[in-house]
Amino acid sequence: MMDKMSRLIQNHNYITPEIAEKSGISKFKFYKYVRENGLEQVRRGIYSSADEWVDELYILHQRCPNAIFLHDEAFYYHGLTDREPLVHTLTIYSGYNSHRLTADGTCKVYTVKKELLDVGKIIVNDNNGNMVPMYDLERTICDLVRSRNSIEAQDFNSVLKTYVSRKDKNLNRLMKYAKLFRVDNVTRRYMEVLL
Repeated sequence: MMDKMSRLIQNHNYITPEIAEKSGISKFKFYKYVRENGLEQVRRGIYSSADEWVDELYILHQRCPNAIFLHDEAFYYHGLTDREPLVHTLTIYSGYNSHRLTADGTCKVYTVKKELLDVGKIIVNDNNGNMVPMYDLERTICDLVRSRNSIEAQDFNSVLKTYVSRKDKNLNRLMKYAKLFRVDNVTRRYMEVLL
């Protein structure tokens, strides 16, 4: 059992009772191992060895697997800004109780209709090499336009100009997403001015 738990922690960097249970380890044995080996609780139900660097994005993804990272996280990942986010931003479907996610003040949650949640979703390697869901480049710009009133003008303009200057931009996809989110007219105006 000890070897099995050690392998699980090495494979996942973190361990939860659910991961252990899927591998045939009872909750009783799981918590006994946690106590005896000095694992630290990094979030509710998520444990890691004391010397492990805490990957906040991965832990948030584990806590809420349906959520997708956007805004500052996506701006940084896609190279639209060089400033690492201070607060994690994610989106989840309307009606999801996000209180536990926002209670500690380390993340901000946006909501969308359930059928629009996965539009533009991709899986990326975060800075620690863990796989997390994030929006693609065009969905990121679409979300930027949708949230233009809550983003500082300087940041908004900088991200938009950086996107327009990129060779890998896909304006057709951007307009398709913009139409789905009903910001196609506004997006078109910005693109006409910048292109």
